[in-house]
Amino acid sequence: MGNVHVLDHPLIQHKLTYIRDKNTGTKEFRELVDEVAMLMAFEITRNLPLQDQTVETPVMETKAKVLAGKKIGLIPILRAGLGMVDGMLNLLPAARVGHVGLYRDPETLEPVEYYIKLPKDISERELIVLDPMLATGGSANDAIHSLKKRGGKQIRLMCLVGAPEGVERIQQEHPDVDIYLAAMDEKLNDHGYIVPGLGDAGDRLFGTK
Repeated sequence: MGNVHVLDHPLIQHKLTYIRDKNTGTKEFRELVDEVAMLMAFEITRNLPLQDQTVETPVMETKAKVLAGKKIGLIPILRAGLGMVDGMLNLLPAARVGHVGLYRDPETLEPVEYYIKLPKDISERELIVLDPMLATGGSANDAIHSLKKRGGKQIRLMCLVGAPEGVERIQQEHPDVDIYLAAMDEKLNDHGYIVPGLGDAGDRLFGTK
């Protein structure tokens, strides 16, 4: 089954507390999500392969380490996933960014795909799907299916908070996909919202209701 990694770094946990706070305004919320995404990027890239490169320092020539050409693709799920992109790009400026647009059918609560635009070489890239909330797992599940259908092979999922129901669904549907969370929350309520959660991430990011 796909491994679940809860990133409990103190800075991530500190900033997540203010993301949860209902009194945090749009500007601060957006900045905090950006910062947490960057901190999570530091953790999610921990095992990227390295290779030797010769450089000349002011003192002498030496061998040093550089990334071994691993191509990264960032795939935010519209629209809330957009709030995590800039933080990731701060550490991974060469990454390509694709987009998957999904909305939740208000009656079935299932996601419907309305937009997809991806780098042409996604089969050669390590793809990181971005979505602040892993609630029912429906949107993430469909996004991952869309990527696999179009040739994606190496896929990871990165969310701020997850519910056990969503994590279990991704593990069942995509046992090859590792999940990275800043927090594993308690459950979903009757409306499909994560408890305690942080509300509607899209609305809080973009100042809509």
